[in-house]
Amino acid sequence: MEGKKLYRSTTDKMLAGVCGGLGQYFGIDATVVRLIFALLVFFGVGSGIILYIILALIMPLEP
Repeated sequence: MEGKKLYRSTTDKMLAGVCGGLGQYFGIDATVVRLIFALLVFFGVGSGIILYIILALIMPLEP
């Protein structure tokens, strides 16, 4: 039995597919994840951008 894996989405993506992949993994709409990242960018003094870039680099692309 194989567990869920975290991948960048190839179908639900705007930039690198990070938010789409996180949405699929957690079973929520990708728009909610995008909103969270946008709030982190504006209220987290850019920490959302850094987190997004790191995730885009380490998350594998969906097979």
